[in-house]
Amino acid sequence: MNEMIQEKFVEVTNFVTQKYDEFRESRFYKALSDERGDVPGWVLVVLMTTGLVTAIWTIAAPRLSTILRNSLDSMNGIR
Repeated sequence: MNEMIQEKFVEVTNFVTQKYDEFRESRFYKALSDERGDVPGWVLVVLMTTGLVTAIWTIAAPRLSTILRNSLDSMNGIR
């Protein structure tokens, strides 16, 4: 029984090693291990995020100012 388990273990280990070696030679692995990154993509993400924050801030700033002013005014009456 133990010999059969050892044989299967060696068989599985060889299979996994072979598949890992094949994976390391694939284009997918090389693309993942490329350290250059996707600079144009990140620039686009940063620009779009900045645009969204600016647009939301433009719409929300007056209301946020009013909320803050009302809160501070109500705190002055607590003293």
